[in-house]
Amino acid sequence: MPDLFGTDGVRGVANRELTPDLALALGRAAGMVLAPAGGGVVVGRDTRLSGPMLEAALLAGLCSSGVDAWMAGVLPTPAIAFLTTDMGAAGGAMISASHNPVGDNGIKFFSPQGVKVPEGMEGDIERVMTSPPSDLPVGADVGTAVAVEGSATRYLAHLLASLDGTLEGMRVVLDCAFGAAWEIAPQAFAEAGADVVAINAAPDGSRINVDCGSTSLGGLAEAVVAQGADLGLAFDGDADRVLAVDELGGTVDGDRIIALAAVRLHDSGKLANETVVATVMANLGFRRALEERGIEVVSAAVGDRYVVEHMARSGAVLGGEQSGHIIFAEHATTGDGVLTGLQVASTVASSGEPLSRLAHFYEPFPQVLINIEVGARDELEGAHALWEEVRRAEGALGHDGRVLLRASGTEPVVRVMVEAADGATAQKTAQELAEAVRRHLS
Repeated sequence: MPDLFGTDGVRGVANRELTPDLALALGRAAGMVLAPAGGGVVVGRDTRLSGPMLEAALLAGLCSSGVDAWMAGVLPTPAIAFLTTDMGAAGGAMISASHNPVGDNGIKFFSPQGVKVPEGMEGDIERVMTSPPSDLPVGADVGTAVAVEGSATRYLAHLLASLDGTLEGMRVVLDCAFGAAWEIAPQAFAEAGADVVAINAAPDGSRINVDCGSTSLGGLAEAVVAQGADLGLAFDGDADRVLAVDELGGTVDGDRIIALAAVRLHDSGKLANETVVATVMANLGFRRALEERGIEVVSAAVGDRYVVEHMARSGAVLGGEQSGHIIFAEHATTGDGVLTGLQVASTVASSGEPLSRLAHFYEPFPQVLINIEVGARDELEGAHALWEEVRRAEGALGHDGRVLLRASGTEPVVRVMVEAADGATAQKTAQELAEAVRRHLS
């Protein structure tokens, strides 16, 4: 993987690590790689306070490369992916740090096909940044920055087209996390016929993801119960993922959302190859429940880009992550929290069954996840003594458990995940392996 890019673009603390200077250089290089013959690149952002600053620099870089920058404004990341293909753009760019804290920001790029650019192209962008050309465009060859008229309207029509029926008679609580979904999500659900209760639905970049949204479901659960709602949906900062809460306030994570959709598609004969793609983080209980129904679960590395790649190879129409990135290939090229939420609500509406019953048809294995801050996460792969301890733990767990160690692509941490038939064993094993990580990677 290129040095500058992580699993989800370039991220860092805005104005410290991700500076306007870096954004300008990144935009110039991206323009040259994405659109060497010119053209347009769609640019969007979330509500973060640093968004306009980085947007201005990125736009300048793109225009400097001779590319026209098409400004879509504050919209979810999947809206930028959709608009990139819908408008025939040479590429797309989103300024967001997704679920990260307020002070962070990031920049990710999309190909003309509306998927995140491959790692090879990210490497090309870095090489151009390292050795920029001296003969930049001048005069009429310089790109221009123009606002895209009706960008939200086009995306809204796309969302509503994914529905087979109406949400009439449903009450839905939406936690918009003060992020990119603050306006479009309530509008989409209202136009689909739902009675919408929106919370944290303001473009307040100083509070994006702060004790709200998909990283903090407590407030949503309380609102769902208090409002007597059928379900609640929590988006992250750029609304490319979503988690749900059932009518009783119970959490419905990404695994359960995928399982719910997989069964619905399977029963209607629309699950291509009877296959879904999940990541290595997907719970053993989830895997076994789907396999018992004749649905194969294909594993991909963590990161929705890898899920999309595996979906293309296996011909799957459904895939996603436990964290709530869900891809419905019939409707979208990338994870879309609002679209996924509409699909969940539609399933509940058409079934006549409560979400608590539909989504909780299997028991997950107890799972313990521990994040360990390390100074040398890149040394994980070569830490042979540590991996020997992992193998011993896996042997002790047998077929009724598993261990996963991986370095985060966006944070200086190593994640230890353990599943076991009982919670005590999972907790004990995870703590022992966390200590082993500290010893070997300190």
